[in-house]
Parts: sequence; structure tokens; C-alpha cells
Amino acid sequence: MPVIKRYLLRPLLKATLWLIAGWVGFSVLLVLLLKVVNPPVWSWLIQRELFPPAGYPDEYAHRWMSTERISPAMRLAVIAAEDQRFADHSGFDFKAIKRALDHNLDGGSVRGASTLTQQTAKNLFLWSGRSWVRKGLEAWFALLLELLWDKSRILEVYLNIVEFGPGIYGVEAAGRYYYGTPARALSNLQAARLAAVLPNPYRYRAQPPSPYVQQRSQWILRQMRQLGTVTLKALDD
Repeated sequence: MPVIKRYLLRPLLKATLWLIAGWVGFSVLLVLLLKVVNPPVWSWLIQRELFPPAGYPDEYAHRWMSTERISPAMRLAVIAAEDQRFADHSGFDFKAIKRALDHNLDGGSVRGASTLTQQTAKNLFLWSGRSWVRKGLEAWFALLLELLWDKSRILEVYLNIVEFGPGIYGVEAAGRYYYGTPARALSNLQAARLAAVLPNPYRYRAQPPSPYVQQRSQWILRQMRQLGTVTLKALDD
């Protein structure tokens, strides 16, 4: 019996190692490719198209914009709203994770601590959900993004694939839909309102703004003034 088990175990182990090596190699090559090639589709878009939620339009809106054609205010607004330590961390904000865990353990409303890098990894490669498998893959891809891309590229991709409303992907489509304004011309207030809806773009609208969005956008504007252009300069250096 031990001989039979050993005979079966060795090829199984070998096949498993080859599968792991293949997956690692494929994911590394994919991330390297997307460093220089703008993704024509991404996992979040595919999931929405295959399993559209209530309120999802028949056609989605999207147009890719390079960093140079996105308002600095918009770049700063999402950092202020979503991940103020984006320029400093290595993909994971462990201080924010600890605060979120303490808050959740104390019985407060469930709070996440995903960085912009993690959100980019999730939107680009993965599916929605809270399983440990998905979180593990998210961590792997976030690590690859931090190792193989620079911060400016991570933010550029995030701003081009994140959903600002049902079927409205990327800051260019959002600016034109809500304000009739291209991404390069978004004002501080417009950028703050767009960033304010990102926790739940199906519940909140940038225009007309609800009382929550108005309050949230004012907070984001204050954070933007504190962060200043030094944050963006750190990303682009």
C-alpha cells in the first residue's frame, strides 16, 4: 500500500507544482503586458455584462484617458477619498487594516481597508465577493502591481476602469455623463463629487448630489487641500 500511495503521490505532486509554476508565470506575464498595454476589457466589466445588476444599461460608456489627460484634481480626489497613504505603502495599508479590524470587532458597521492597488487588482483581474480565495488572489495581484508597475500607472488604470455609476466606467465617461466635461477639465468640486460616490456608485450619484455626497465631497476637498500637489509629485517622480 505505501508503494502504491507513493506511486500516485509523486505525479500528483509534480503536476501540482507545474500548475502553480504555470499560474505564477502567466500572472506575471499578464501584469507585465498590462504595464504598457491598456486593457480592452477587465474582469469587473465582464461580470457586469454577463450578470447585469438592476439599473444596468444596455450599453456601457467608457473611453481610455492617459494620465496626462486626466485632471490633477481627479487624481488627488480619489487618493484623498480612498487611500491617503497610496504614495507611501507597498500595496497594503496595515495601519488601516488594523483600524478596520478594531472597528469591526467593536461591533461597528463593517469597514474595509482596501488600498487603491488592491481595488485596481480586484477590478482588473477578479470577481466580486468576500471569499478567502478571492482575497488571496487580490493580495497576489496587488503585490505584482506594486513590484512591476509604478504608482502612476496603478492610479491611471484605476481611474480608467472603476465604475462611477451603472455602466459608467472611467473618469472620462463619468465627467462627460455627469457634467458634460472631459476628464482633463474636471474642477476640484466635480472631482470630489465623483470620488464621493465610489464606495457605492449604484446608491450614490455625483449629479445631482444627495446630502451625503455633498457632505462627503466637502470632506474630500479638505483632505485634498491638506495633501496638496506634493502627493501627486511623489507619484510621478
